Amino acid sequence: MLKAIENNNYSIYFKSEGYKKLAHYIQGKKINKILILTDDNTKNFCLEQFRNDLLSYCKENIFIHDFSIKSGEASKNFSESTKIIKYMLQCGFKRNGLVINLGGGMISDIGGFVASIYMRGLKFINIPTTLLAMVDASIGGKNGIDFNSIKNLIGTFNFADFTIVDSRFLKTLSKKQLISGFAEIIKHSLISSNNEWKIIQEIDDINAISDEIIYNSVIIKNHIINKDPYEKNIRKYLNYGHTLGHAIESYFLNKKEEILHGEAISVGLILETYISHVVLKLDINYALEVKKLIFKFFKKIEFTDNNINKIVNLLKHDKKNKSETPLFVLIEDIGKPVINQKVSNKNILDAFKFYAV
Repeated sequence: MLKAIENNNYSIYFKSEGYKKLAHYIQGKKINKILILTDDNTKNFCLEQFRNDLLSYCKENIFIHDFSIKSGEASKNFSESTKIIKYMLQCGFKRNGLVINLGGGMISDIGGFVASIYMRGLKFINIPTTLLAMVDASIGGKNGIDFNSIKNLIGTFNFADFTIVDSRFLKTLSKKQLISGFAEIIKHSLISSNNEWKIIQEIDDINAISDEIIYNSVIIKNHIINKDPYEKNIRKYLNYGHTLGHAIESYFLNKKEEILHGEAISVGLILETYISHVVLKLDINYALEVKKLIFKFFKKIEFTDNNINKIVNLLKHDKKNKSETPLFVLIEDIGKPVINQKVSNKNILDAFKFYAV
């Protein structure tokens, strides 16, 4: 059995232990209404299993409502947030209600955001159903929505009381979704240790990602968040690959060729590892290793000069900036991130050339 992770702000439980804890929590907190938030995929493939698991541990009757929104990043907006709030109001939710976010990163982001602002804050629980959400999005208290095609422009820091990681839900995913989540596991290994990076490089089959690999990735993120919950310092390490990755994701948002979060981050990891070589003298062989591993799983994206110029222009909206100058997290060695690094446009353009060849 995987050992629970219990912190001051939140806890992370695994599989059946999590459902037992959730049932005990609902009864102990005297929760009177529960909203299970899903997207159309998790409603079809995960909702019934989750309800059955929860109810099997609950000794008292509970009032469960469910609300579903369309899957995809395009739903993470004010309009959908308002629909959820209106539904909760119609159902009579008060401050002793509970929101359970059953889904991927989009659901935990928007569900946590709505729970944070409804009646000045409701309790919420995250039940991640994608690999990406299990190792990243559902953990750490970041909630938010996109605005004007800018990723996570509006949001809150508010921790879920706990998260339940149940790898059985991975069986409902497409190969593309599994691969998307692998990008965050790669990131965690690069900012953690050379040993972790070596282990990740040995993975040849995305279906071979074990509970242990997921657990180790969660441990890496949890360790950082515990030391810096509100991103004053070292939590910025978790933004490795995300400065350019988020700009790329924002560029493709609401376009016909919209890409998944992990696909954008995979590009960002290659670009920012190469930039780490240029700016911090990271061994170029690491940049080549990162590119080799990512291209083993991710399809290369073709960028035109016009695409790249628009992506670079989006960097001014990055939340890490202190002005309009983008600030990057880079690594001087595997497991040695450095925050607040200024990077020239030439470095970025050269990194895109490295990605392309």
